[in-house]
Amino acid sequence: MNGVSGDEKIKYPLSMRLLHWVRAVIILGLIWSGWYMTSLPETTPMATFDLFYPNHKQFGVLVWLLALVHLTIRWRNRQILPPTPQGLTGWETTLSHLVHRSIMALTVLIPLLGYCMSSSFTQSDGVPFFFFGELPELLPKNDKAFEVFDALHKYSAYVLLGLIALHVAGALKHRLQDRGGETDVLPRMF
Repeated sequence: MNGVSGDEKIKYPLSMRLLHWVRAVIILGLIWSGWYMTSLPETTPMATFDLFYPNHKQFGVLVWLLALVHLTIRWRNRQILPPTPQGLTGWETTLSHLVHRSIMALTVLIPLLGYCMSSSFTQSDGVPFFFFGELPELLPKNDKAFEVFDALHKYSAYVLLGLIALHVAGALKHRLQDRGGETDVLPRMF
């Protein structure tokens, strides 16, 4: 068995496990901050806006980059990833694959929509990225396009939040009902 215990064999590679949890924390923080900052009244001090908006943008770019890294690591390790548990019913397998793929797609798409939103907004102050400075805004300024990107960004984030809730519910269901069984997949991510 090449010195690998049974528990280690069914875990995802450490790099994927770390990325999973780091992305989870950042994404939940972004969803919360997006909801909070857009609900602030116009009378809010400018310093509050100056704290939330640039940080929301740069952490969104970070999530996009981490999603690309995750997809690369996943592709490189595709031969050694834990298989789908055979104990799952057909609909559970289908739902699991659909939710995972949708979450990955949205973690790539939502930051791009946010970038497009910021880039097309006529009053945008740019898209910062930590110590790298401002990212180039590649789209022409157009407030009608901004409105479309704004709606797509917002509603896609709500869909992502729903998928995350479904993902967590599935993991907890299998953890609580099937603890230690083949379909108890939570230990794969720890």
